Amino acid sequence: MADPKPMLLVAAAALIDTDGRVLIAQRPEGKQLAGLWEFPGGKVEPGETPEACLIRELEEELGIGVTQACLAPFVFASHAYESFHLLMPLYLCRRWDGVITAREHAALAWVKPSKLGDYPMPPADAPLVAWLRDLI
Repeated sequence: MADPKPMLLVAAAALIDTDGRVLIAQRPEGKQLAGLWEFPGGKVEPGETPEACLIRELEEELGIGVTQACLAPFVFASHAYESFHLLMPLYLCRRWDGVITAREHAALAWVKPSKLGDYPMPPADAPLVAWLRDLI
């Protein structure tokens, strides 16, 4: 049996605007998987819930306030990368306070679910696109 890989828990959000578009963010230069598009979110810290992680990350990355009641669990990704295994719950969020601003990403884009496949994404994010396309 191969050596077990460490498990990394990352929470992500599909922010959905009133036109049914989903926000995706481009990873900045200098970061792993730079240039690829992803759903905003981040690593869940020890002792932190995925919802608390998203509330923190969305404020840090995008400058918006989100409450736990506005985060609806949707689907999750489970993906084996070379050096770790990623488990990523994706939440839907249709309500937030503040104006979305790219604080940590190279760019942001509001995209219709049917067009998400046009944006190169990390291997773990890509399978989530079909769920969004079919169920949003």
